[in-house]
Amino acid sequence: MEAMEVESQEPNRPESVLGPRKPRLNNYAFACALLASTISILLGYDIGVMSGAVLFIKENLKITSTQVEILVGILNVCSLIGSLASGKTTDYLGRRYTIVLAAAAFLIGALVMGLAPSFPFLMAGRVIAGIGVGYALMIAPVYAAEVSPAMTRGFLTSLPEVFIVFGILLGYIINYALSGLPQHVNWRLMLGLAGIPSLFIGFGVLAMPESPRWLVMKGRLGEAKRVLIKVSDSAEEAEVRLVEITQAASSGSGHGGSSTSSWHGQGVWKELLLRPSPPVRRMLIAAIGINFFMQASGNDAVIYYCPEVFKAAGIHSKKMLFGVNVIMGFAKTFFVLASALYLDRFGRRPLLLLGSSGMAISLVVLGLGSKFLEHSTSKPVWAIVMCIVAVCGFVSFFSIGLGPITWVYSSEIFPLRLRAQGSGLAISVNRLVSGVLSMTFLTIAEKITFGGVFFVLAGIMVIGTVFFYVFMPETKGKTLEEIGALFECTDNAKEMREK
Repeated sequence: MEAMEVESQEPNRPESVLGPRKPRLNNYAFACALLASTISILLGYDIGVMSGAVLFIKENLKITSTQVEILVGILNVCSLIGSLASGKTTDYLGRRYTIVLAAAAFLIGALVMGLAPSFPFLMAGRVIAGIGVGYALMIAPVYAAEVSPAMTRGFLTSLPEVFIVFGILLGYIINYALSGLPQHVNWRLMLGLAGIPSLFIGFGVLAMPESPRWLVMKGRLGEAKRVLIKVSDSAEEAEVRLVEITQAASSGSGHGGSSTSSWHGQGVWKELLLRPSPPVRRMLIAAIGINFFMQASGNDAVIYYCPEVFKAAGIHSKKMLFGVNVIMGFAKTFFVLASALYLDRFGRRPLLLLGSSGMAISLVVLGLGSKFLEHSTSKPVWAIVMCIVAVCGFVSFFSIGLGPITWVYSSEIFPLRLRAQGSGLAISVNRLVSGVLSMTFLTIAEKITFGGVFFVLAGIMVIGTVFFYVFMPETKGKTLEEIGALFECTDNAKEMREK
C-alpha cells in the first residue's frame, strides 16, 4: 500500500489528535467500504456478460438489432428510477438497508432474466434489475465516503469502480466459459448467475455498521461515536470527527440541516434545484458534469457492443470475440487498481485529466483504424490489432480517470444534508446518458459507421477534459466537512486547482 503512505496536508489538525503524518489504512473502515462496494459488482457483471449473451439471445429469440438496443439500454434507463429514488430512500432507511434493497431487486431481476421464456419477460427482468443497479450506484460510494478518513477516502471511495471492473471481467470470463453450451441454455445461465452474488451481498451487508454521518443526522450520536471510534485511529480522532460532523449537520455550513430523528430528507430537492445557493449550484454543475461525461464518453456502449465492433472489423469467431473481451477486462482491472491505490497520493485532478486526455487519443486511433477497415476488403491483421490496442487503451484510461473518480467526486462534494439526494440526482444523469447511448449506438453506427461514432466520442472527451480543468477542484486530503469551502467562491477553487 505504498500509495497510502502520503504526507498529510490536512490543515488545522493537531498531530497529536490525528496521529502520525503518514496515515495508515484503517482496517475496519477498509472492511466496511469493501463490503459495501461489493454491490457494484452486479452492474459490472451485467455489462460484461450482456456483451456476449446478447449475441446468443438475438439468435435464440430471433430479435432485431433495434430490440437488442432496447434490451441492452433498458437496464440503464430504469436504473435512472433507482438513482432518483435512492437519495430519499437512504435518508429514510439508512445507507445499510438501502444496499440490501438494491441486492434484493437485482436478485429478483436476475432470476426473471434467467428463466425468461420470451423477450417481454426478459425485458421485465432487466427493468427490475435496472432499478436495483440505480440504488447500488448511488449508495456504495456514499457509504464508503462517509466511513472513510479524509486521507484514504479516495482509495476507499473508488472501490465501487474496482468492483464494477471486476464484475465486467467476471462477465467476460463467464461468456467465454459458457459459449460452448447449447444456445437456448448458455445465455440463461449467463444472466441468471448474477443472482448468486446478490444473495450473499444482501446478507453480508447486514454485518456492517450504519454510516456515522447518517446516524448523526438522525440524532443518534452515541451510535455514531461508537462507529467513528472503530473507523478512526484513536478515540481522540473519533471525537474530533464527531464534533465536525455534528456541527456540519446542525449549523449553517450544513445548509440548514438539523440532527433529528424526524428528518427524512424533506426539503432537499427544493434546496438543490429551486433555490440553490451559489456553492450548491457549483457542486451540482461539477457532479452532474462529471457524471454526464463519464457516459457521454461512450464507455458503457463500447463495452456492451465491443463484439459487434470487432465483428465489423473482421473477427467472426465467437470464442475469439470473447477472448478479446477478456483481454480488455484484464486491462481495465489492472489500471483501476493502480488508480485506486494512487488516488490519494496524486490527487483527483491529475488522474482525471490524464484519463480523459488518454481516452480522447485512444478514440481517435480507434476511429482511424475502424475507418481503414471499413474501406479495406483484405482486413489486414495490423489494423485489427491497432483497433484492439486502441480499445484496451480507451478502457484503461477510463479506469485511470473517469471510472473511479466520478464516484469519488459524486459522493464527497455535497454537504451532509444534501449528499444522498444530490449524489442520486447526479448519478441519474449518468444512467440516463448511458441508457440513451446504449439504445442508439448501433443505429448511429449504421448511419455514420463505427469509425464516425468514435470520432464524435473523441470530440466529446476533448470538451470533457476542458470542463474538468475548469470546474473540478482538488479534494485530496480534505474532510467531507471541509470540501464545501472549495465551492464557496471561484477564487478559492482556482487556488486549489493551482496547488
